[in-house]
Parts: sequence; C-alpha cells; structure tokens
Amino acid sequence: MMRGGKSSAITFAEKCKSILASNWQGNLNTIKADAQGSKEEIYTSKVKYFVKKGKPYIWVPEKELHNNTIIDLTWFFFFVSDPFHSPLAHLLRSIRKLPARVAMVGDVVRLEDEKAELAAESLRDVILADQRTVKKSSYSVSGILSSSYLGSTSRSANLQELLQGNKQYSVYRFNLSSCMYIDGNGEAHEVNLEDIEKSKADPLAPFSMSLIDGINQSEMRRRALVLFCITFLNENAKDAFLLSVDRKGFDVLGKVLGSVKNDGSRDYRWKELRFTFKDEARDVETFCQHLLEMEEEALKKVSHFSGI
Repeated sequence: MMRGGKSSAITFAEKCKSILASNWQGNLNTIKADAQGSKEEIYTSKVKYFVKKGKPYIWVPEKELHNNTIIDLTWFFFFVSDPFHSPLAHLLRSIRKLPARVAMVGDVVRLEDEKAELAAESLRDVILADQRTVKKSSYSVSGILSSSYLGSTSRSANLQELLQGNKQYSVYRFNLSSCMYIDGNGEAHEVNLEDIEKSKADPLAPFSMSLIDGINQSEMRRRALVLFCITFLNENAKDAFLLSVDRKGFDVLGKVLGSVKNDGSRDYRWKELRFTFKDEARDVETFCQHLLEMEEEALKKVSHFSGI
C-alpha cells in the first residue's frame, strides 16, 4: 500500500501553489518608496484572498490604509503560511518549528466594478464547489472534516464573510514578480516564476487543513499514525501528529526514540517522517481510503509479529 522515506516529487512550486490554495488569509505589506527607491513607509495588515488561475485576488477593507498608498512607486509583499490550528500549532511552537510559508513580491491591480463583480462570482463558485465536495463525501471523510475546528481550518467558511454583510472591500489582483518558499526550518528557496505558472495546486489543498486538524484532534487517529511509524518505518514512536498531506502521501511529526547516548540512555525526540503512497490520491475520498488501507495493513503486521 505504501512505502516510507523522503520524496522529492512534490516541487517547491507545487508546495507554494498548495499553500496558497489551502489558505484564505495572508499578510499584505505595502511598501511606499520615493523616486530613488528609498523605503519611506511600510504598512502591514491581514487580508483575505482566493486564488484564480494561479493569481491571488485580495479583498482589502475600504478603510485600510493600503488603499491610500497604492501608487506607482509602491512595492507589495504578500506573505502566506499554513494555517495550522491546535494541537499541532502548540506543538510546533514548543519545538520551535515554523509552518511552511510562501513569500511573494509583486504589484497589484485594483479591479473596477465589473471585474470586481466577476472576481466575486468566481469566489462564490469556489465556495460552492467546496461545499458540494463536503456534502457528497462519505461518512468517514465527513467524520474527519467535522472533527476539525472549521472556523479555523475551513477555506469556504472563512471566505464566506467576504460575500456577506455590509463591510465594503476593494478587490485587487496580485501579480507576482518573485516568489520564495520557506520551509519549517526557516530555510528559503527561491522559486522560478515559470515553474509557478506551470504547476498546479495539489487536489487535497482546499481541505488539507481540515483533514490535518480533524485527524490530530482524535487520539484514536493519532494512535494509527503511531502504528504507521512503528510498522512501516521501524521507528519506536510513542506519539505522532499529522503535519502535511498531498496526493503522493503525507508527513508526520513523530515522537520517536533517539540514538543511544554515551551513558547508555535514550531520549524521545520529535522527528519529521514521510509516508508515500504507491498510488496517488486524486481527492480527499481517495486519501482517506488510503489511510484506512494502511491501518488494515499495519494491524495485520502487528498480528503477525505477535502471533495472533
């Protein structure tokens, strides 16, 4: 069913696309400069967005200062990270590990009435598509998704407010001029814009945060992750959290027994582990089916070793 080890099949460009597709909020930095390029003024705030044809479309509240500083001599820095929720977020902070992030530099184009309405229609379609997928999902999938804190992990739930209420927004299209992928260790990787344009977001991305949180909120599902570490990777684990998911597999933070010290003792440490599927998961349903098959395979291994 699966094989362990590192996989380089998911490129940095694909990771960037997937982070953008899984999230709905980022930090927009407006950097106003003079004619010589000197930075005169920087303004930062959180804004909501969605991605259409690979480009972020950003909703900026009308009262935000960004709207007053968008002139010719202005740079824009847009920063998006995996929106992890507890308990994984607490663990990452405790071991000083950061979520993967995307840092983009570029310019923005304000959409006038007709184009802004078209962007809103596209956003409405994205939300409805997400809702349809959840509605037709199997009992096991809906059980995982509903176990997560949807207010903190659901893209459609968080974008819905842009189309409701009386709050007024200006809509901007963000045009990238450079892009950087920053991994959990803080190492930055520059990504070629051509690779960004050619690559696609992972099919699991829109639901990845709900999947991750739904599994991590369940002690039973986390015990299954521990079992995977022991049976498939031969790692002596006593705890595990799902860290990331994609069509080719998933990453786990496992609390595993370290190497023997000089005094003969061994401590547990958090280690990132990769599980790779033999067959790609084309959607959330297939991904969850792969997990169930892995559980069955792991239990058979345990039964065999114990002679049951």
